Amino acid sequence: MEVTIREAHAGDCAALAALAAATFPLACPPGAATEDVQAFIAENLNEQSFARHVADPVRQVFVAEKVVTSGTGRLLAYSMLVDAPPSDEAVASALAATPTGNTAVELSKCYALPDVHGEGVSARLMQHSLDWISRKGDRAAWLGVNSENLRAQAFYGKHGFSVAGTKTFQLGKRVEHDFVMVRPAKN
Repeated sequence: MEVTIREAHAGDCAALAALAAATFPLACPPGAATEDVQAFIAENLNEQSFARHVADPVRQVFVAEKVVTSGTGRLLAYSMLVDAPPSDEAVASALAATPTGNTAVELSKCYALPDVHGEGVSARLMQHSLDWISRKGDRAAWLGVNSENLRAQAFYGKHGFSVAGTKTFQLGKRVEHDFVMVRPAKN
């Protein structure tokens, strides 16, 4: 399968919203209420949200796209980086306790469709995202991952992330518990 990784653009926002709707539930713990997951998607991962993200100068959105001969592609995965200090106090505290300080770039999203899991698409997208961070001054990266999402934790661990703290995430009426994982700068 030929896959291209590129910056997302305004024309990708509808496809990004559809991709997020298909992939966000995979990151949620098994006990999460379907209606809460769907409400979160509708409010935070819609086409308008992605239009704001793509246009935001502190965010970088990348897509992994299956190349097809007709000149159009199918989005398989996406990542979003946020180059801004964390607004969550628990994250700031976890980062302050590491050599990174609070200058780390957030890997806010890194999701792939289930039919491409294990095919290297996510690994290529992750490496592309980490390379982008390195070009920003070889800074550390951080992310939040649900404490029950062992598959994602293992994937992030393969890319140099380790648990540095915890934070919470509100999903409907339920408070989820996430690990804050940090990947140190390579310098």
